[in-house]
Amino acid sequence: IAQCFFANSVQIMINSAKVLGKNDDITRYTELLKNLKAAFVKEYLTPNGRLVSGTQTAYVLALNFDMLPENLREQAAEKLVENIQAYNNHLTTGFLGTPYLCHVLNRFGKTDLAFTLLMQESYPSWLYPVKMGATTIWERWNGIRPDSTFAPASMNSFNHYAYGAIGDWMYRVVAGLDTYDAAPGYKHIKIEPHVGGGLTNAEAILHTYYGRVISAWKIEGNKFVSVIEVPANTTATVFLPVSNVNLITENGSALSKDIQVLTSEKGKVVLKLGSGKYHLEMPK
Repeated sequence: IAQCFFANSVQIMINSAKVLGKNDDITRYTELLKNLKAAFVKEYLTPNGRLVSGTQTAYVLALNFDMLPENLREQAAEKLVENIQAYNNHLTTGFLGTPYLCHVLNRFGKTDLAFTLLMQESYPSWLYPVKMGATTIWERWNGIRPDSTFAPASMNSFNHYAYGAIGDWMYRVVAGLDTYDAAPGYKHIKIEPHVGGGLTNAEAILHTYYGRVISAWKIEGNKFVSVIEVPANTTATVFLPVSNVNLITENGSALSKDIQVLTSEKGKVVLKLGSGKYHLEMPK
């Protein structure tokens, strides 16, 4: 854990140095990061590509912070999936692994499993406390046990943010309202909604320095409807879950000439939108 977060801190220093034009620091910290990852592999990765710790958090952190050689990452993602399935599709992460768990699954094409975890109702899960009557996030997955007894009071807050980190994934992946590192502050917005888990609609609204951003979607019969608002002086790159741009309508008509079609990628149409409000429909 310490090695992963050390590497993350060094990566932040590299990114900051690039923004500030500090070339000597870029060189210095890039070399340090290279050595950190080499030490991690030497200490914690077996010759056949397994981590010496088989926990969900170990694989999540190693994948999230790119600690593993690129040719072993897909294999590690499969090990993470196997672990989750071994627990009957339940998470076992704590404060440090939970924020990145569903992001890592989404990154490696396991979004359906991420939705399964999100909608899981039995312990341990996000919805278990809800089923037990919770209206805030608990410090422990089992702050109140299934028999209604309490976990030890020494560490059992019933208003404790950490596991609420799933909210970030819900905003960025489910509702699809995300950012690009190269254009901070929502100057360039990424909108890529994901459908799953039996959900029929989602909406994220954010008030940025440029104005209000909206990414909302809903399933209406056999149609997927996307409602988007892009504030003034910004642009949005939008990934829509349809393979043919000709199947998309805007307010019931063909797409206007102001909407730039960038590409079709992984079964999705990619559009570039300027500021304005958009109501897009396509087959589900």
